[in-house]
Amino acid sequence: MKAVNGLELIINTSEEMRELGRRIGERLFPSAFIAFFGGLGAGKTTMTKGIADALGIEGILSPTFTIVRHHEGRLPLDHFDAYRIEDPDELYALGYEDYLMGDNVIIMEWCENVTEALPEERLEIHISGSGADPRKVELVPYGEMYAQIPEGLEC
Repeated sequence: MKAVNGLELIINTSEEMRELGRRIGERLFPSAFIAFFGGLGAGKTTMTKGIADALGIEGILSPTFTIVRHHEGRLPLDHFDAYRIEDPDELYALGYEDYLMGDNVIIMEWCENVTEALPEERLEIHISGSGADPRKVELVPYGEMYAQIPEGLEC
């Protein structure tokens, strides 16, 4: 599937990153899949906290050692971290297909490790930069439902 209507933004602070996440979270729908790409310290978990804010969820932590954490909110959220996943089969062994068939929002960090396991329709968020430097954030929607998410976020 080809990406449509992407958006590139420059984010200067962690507060701006969280606010962008909140604005994205307000636009999510049941079964939405957010695929994060970016290095250590890029801001993936910070943006996830903003998305969770919009879903009425607190207490977001990186699920690096547990692989997935479930949170209840306006829309339930399953937060995956594929940092330690070396093969997509490890995801499927966790019941990944069941997660994909549910209505929960799924956010997955470190998707570069499991690209072949990503659903065809999704919103990819690519973040580059780290430390005190500004971040380049690219929103890449795959599918019509996801194409609407970036609209108007550049304001």
